[in-house]
Amino acid sequence: MKLLSFTIAAYRQFSSQPAAFEKKNWGKNYFFKNKKKYDGSGTKIPKQPRIKWTDEQKQALDAVSSGKSVFITGSAGTGKTFLLEHVIKKLKRIHGKSKVYVTAPTGVAACALNGQTLHSFAGIGIADGDCGSLVDMVLDDRHARYRWRKVKALVIDEISMVDANLFEGLAHIARTLRDEEASMHENKSWGGIQMIVSGDFFQLPPVLKKRKKKGAKIYAFEAECWSATFDLQIELTTVFRQSDSLLVQLLQGIRKGENDSDDLKLLEGCCSGYEPDPSAVRLFPMLTDVNMVNKEKLESLNEEIYVYKAQDLGEEKWMKQLKKGIAPDELELCVGARVMLIKNINPWRKLVNGATGTVVELCKVSKEQYEMDDMCSHGGVLPLVKFDSGLELVVEPEIWVVMEGDKVVARRRQIPLMLAWALSIHKCQGMTLDKLHTDLSRVFDFGMVYVALSRVRSLGGLYLAGLDPSKIKAHPKVLEFYHSFNGGQHENEEVFISSGSDTDDGNSRNDSNKKIAHKTK
Repeated sequence: MKLLSFTIAAYRQFSSQPAAFEKKNWGKNYFFKNKKKYDGSGTKIPKQPRIKWTDEQKQALDAVSSGKSVFITGSAGTGKTFLLEHVIKKLKRIHGKSKVYVTAPTGVAACALNGQTLHSFAGIGIADGDCGSLVDMVLDDRHARYRWRKVKALVIDEISMVDANLFEGLAHIARTLRDEEASMHENKSWGGIQMIVSGDFFQLPPVLKKRKKKGAKIYAFEAECWSATFDLQIELTTVFRQSDSLLVQLLQGIRKGENDSDDLKLLEGCCSGYEPDPSAVRLFPMLTDVNMVNKEKLESLNEEIYVYKAQDLGEEKWMKQLKKGIAPDELELCVGARVMLIKNINPWRKLVNGATGTVVELCKVSKEQYEMDDMCSHGGVLPLVKFDSGLELVVEPEIWVVMEGDKVVARRRQIPLMLAWALSIHKCQGMTLDKLHTDLSRVFDFGMVYVALSRVRSLGGLYLAGLDPSKIKAHPKVLEFYHSFNGGQHENEEVFISSGSDTDDGNSRNDSNKKIAHKTK
């Protein structure tokens, strides 16, 4: 135990040393904005690496190309979102942009894919009713009817947060409104729509409006139409986020709610009285705690605060989704503020969703050139952020959109940053953090511990408090589903399981992967 604690302490001391960095004048973000081969400093820009797909990623892409409906799952950090982005591009080439609808149950997840919420696509409001009443709602909405009859491919991300009744209700709507088209397709359960569904049921569960009776259906995989929906189910198992094999093994156990003595010793080594690194992001289950910590930290700097207001365009019904997304209505910044990127800008330079840094300067720029209008309270001013990787960057406004098929129906323009002394566990889903600090005694739902801990790259960047083994839990129904999934028990489905080695390169492939394919009659 002492040896483990010493090892983690030594790693932290080493990793906290500032990286060697030669400050460059990047100008207007030339290294990723400009098509020239050189940035403003004369430094040649590295070429984007060629993507090397894993075997199971290839299986998914091939299945999509052949018109199959696919469920893509896998633990945190296995590249589900990266794969899904390429699947969406492929679907749009096959069916046309206007006939592919990209959705997710929450505004944050939908905005990350430039899509729309599942409820807004479906036209079902809060979806409080039985299948018949949901169909009636759609029939009364000509725009919703049009979407359902037009769609050729429907993408649903973060499926773990979609409950069984909603999934079944949506399938019923599709079958009812697409009767004639369904007769021409093998997949009749969704009226002939090609369904692409992604997510990890071991992560955050559905938020239920009413308490369910014991034994009642909760998860989407419990819906009667689940098995008939998919031609193919694929589990991605090559972990890209963490290169630390001990952490990967630990997280696999936590994902399944396991907390054996070896795992607990590793976790105890992350709470052995060390002061958390000041740059570590604090994760909380409740948003009120997040807002309080960020406000207190910002005010404690005693620096002039610059306010950035989002520039919005679109009808209010669509803007509601963007307002629930991750880009804030107003962003307050000052010199010394800890911030986090909330959009992938340049993955090859690790400028990705979740990259953290500190505002070191607020730079005067041309308000007209950057189309800032009245965005900033101080006119044409942009934040210069020194990221923890050592890179310094003037962060420009970025755009988030809501797409209805191929049409942009709403857009928000804002600085792609958020205060990052603290984050909520719900909003950090999909992010990768170098250092995090969380109190496990305060989590309250299945999968929360797993979502929180799986954000970090290495054990050396993990600081824990309130270690309570009883909080490490997975829902029994989810365990049962994945047990049968891995055993290839679904009818009319192929299940591919591939064991990959650990790598920190999200686009590299281990050619020695073992593949076991189960195909049932």
